[in-house]
Amino acid sequence: MPQTSPDFADLAVVDRNGFIESRHAGTAVVLGEDGSVLRSLGDIDAPVFPRSALKPFQALASMQCGVPLRGAEVALACASHVGSTEHQDLAATMLAKAGLGPEDLRCPTAWPRHEATRLAEIRAGGTPSRLAFNCSGKHAAFLWACTENGWDTASYLDPGHPLQRHVVEVVEDYAGEKITHLAVDGCGAPVPAISLRGLAAATGRLAGSPGNKASDARATTIATAMLDYPWAVHGHGEENTVVMEDLEVIAKLGAEGVLILGTAAGISCAVKVRDGNSRPASLVGLTLLASVGAIEIDAMTAVLEKISQPVLGGGQPVGRIRVARPVLDLLD
Repeated sequence: MPQTSPDFADLAVVDRNGFIESRHAGTAVVLGEDGSVLRSLGDIDAPVFPRSALKPFQALASMQCGVPLRGAEVALACASHVGSTEHQDLAATMLAKAGLGPEDLRCPTAWPRHEATRLAEIRAGGTPSRLAFNCSGKHAAFLWACTENGWDTASYLDPGHPLQRHVVEVVEDYAGEKITHLAVDGCGAPVPAISLRGLAAATGRLAGSPGNKASDARATTIATAMLDYPWAVHGHGEENTVVMEDLEVIAKLGAEGVLILGTAAGISCAVKVRDGNSRPASLVGLTLLASVGAIEIDAMTAVLEKISQPVLGGGQPVGRIRVARPVLDLLD
């Protein structure tokens, strides 16, 4: 049976040999450049945790606090990277410019998710490191903001720290709503709850900033850098990177099934998958953008063929993840 709650809608189904094996319900919204709702599914005003989809706005807060990020450093500050040698070296360079080192990071340690780098580090007798953690670029930018302003570096993740208070101000400004609840993200940083509508509004404003002379120049730098250095945001061949390389659409996944997408025209999409599984997020988000003419259907289809997770049986494709009826209905 389809999801019937008014708070959620069926977004995608997993088809195995013609049988619906799993369903992913959630919420989604597409906003026009003027903030008008072009597409919506479920309760788009219910608060969600953006998780790592918030990183471009956390990077913006760091830059507004004086961090002189350049080029790929900007993209890495927005990243949920795979911990490749490139990613780790860039994060280390950012810390060195701030006069700090990896030991100053307060994010957890991790093995690289990038297979070649992980295997090389294991063979060399390495151990999990903070540089390999997917949020190390964001944390390096946070620390750099502290050294630029003479703020305490040991407490930079405290919600009362001047930097984290400014992050809240930036999110409220771009989302157009007040934050009433803060939690702790997986990396240890504060994460606010905002509505999916607010998250999409913030995304559209950021993505459209290069074409808006009234925009903050640092927002323009972020939107431009994410598309110029997409490998730094995720990783070569990874989902967000492929979307940005092939479609010129800003893309940022967040944990627990969150995704933001934004076009240069300021059209934006935000998706939250109810069960926290991110596998249908890009399929749903890109389909919704195509439904309003924001991206070409043929280009979208080619991208989805690259990034969609196959449904396998005995190592061979036996099905696929496809959008559910409520999403299809919006294509008519």
